[in-house]
Parts: sequence; structure tokens; C-alpha cells
Amino acid sequence: MDSKIESVLATYHEMLEKERGAPRVEAPGGRDGGRDMRMRAVGPRTGQLLNILAASLPNPTILELGTSFGYSGIWLAEAAQRAGGRLITMELHGYKSEFARDMADKAGLADVIDFRVGDAVEMISRLEVGIDFVLVDLWKDLYLPCLEAFYPLLNPGAIVVADNMIRPGNDDVKAYGAAIRAKQGISSVLLPVGSGLEISRFEP
Repeated sequence: MDSKIESVLATYHEMLEKERGAPRVEAPGGRDGGRDMRMRAVGPRTGQLLNILAASLPNPTILELGTSFGYSGIWLAEAAQRAGGRLITMELHGYKSEFARDMADKAGLADVIDFRVGDAVEMISRLEVGIDFVLVDLWKDLYLPCLEAFYPLLNPGAIVVADNMIRPGNDDVKAYGAAIRAKQGISSVLLPVGSGLEISRFEP
């Protein structure tokens, strides 16, 4: 892996360590326009697995739902760059997307990333490309609406990964798990990696 990418990942890992050691404080407003500074990031093991899976696909168009501050996007963008693909990453809050863009630029990956800000379901509905890989890692009540939006766009052989499927776990993620397993052409497995990953493959 390129030294610039390794340096950026190291910076993120320092941020994650500080976050874990600090009291958990939610900013007012949160999802509805607040300045929530918690990273809410997948861990290194999950990031590496995402990287391996995404890089196994030729010229992949990767869709990330929930940019946050850009940690998982670095793993996905490195895979996209190596495999000749690109990453489309979607985030509700502009300040998070701006931070992620700055880190991607430092890593030398910004040229393979399309940063989009707004409502994920609406933005998915405007996509005009087939999707080869999806990371679902945003507000849990959006998992199912996003699935319904991106499922028609999946290319044969596409891989879909949903995070937080074991911890914390709630009715929304359970509904997503049941729904994606019921989709035609989908095979799926739940793995105890990180907070729990539902990994699905589309073969129509």
C-alpha cells in the first residue's frame, strides 16, 4: 500500500483511539444538521476486509452509503484505484464530506472518489450507472429504503456489505437482513467481524 495512504490511515487510527478513550458526547442536532464529531467508523479489520472484497472485482463502481469522516472510504478508494474502478460516496452532512475529501487528497485518492452530499435515497435514485460493490453504513432506518433504491442498479456479481448487523442491532437492521435475503438472486452470510457484517452477493 502507498505510503501516503498508510500515513492517512495511521492518522485515522490515532483519531479512533482518542475517541475510544474519551467520554461519549452526542452533539445537539446530530443527524438533523448538528456538528457531531464522532467518527462512527468501521475498525481496521473491517476496513481491510472491505478493501479485499472490493479489489477482487474488475473495474468496480463502488457505492458507499455514509461517508462520515472518510475512514472506510480510504480503504474502498484504494481498492478502486488498484482495480481500475471508482468510488461514489454519499453523506448527509457537508462538513463530514469536506473532511473526508481533504483526507482523500492527502492519501492521493481524491481522483477516484465522487463525493456527494444530500439525502442518500434520493441521490441513489439519480444514479445512472450499474453498481458492483455497496457499503451500507448510515442511519439504520435508512438501510431498507437504500436497499430498495440500489438493488435495481446491482450488476451481476455485485457484493453488498452492511455494517452494524450484530452490534448494536435493532429492528431496522433485522428488517434489512430479512429483506436482502429475500431478494431474487441474492446469497448472504452474517459474519462476526467488527460490529457484524452482512455480506451479500448478487447473481441474477
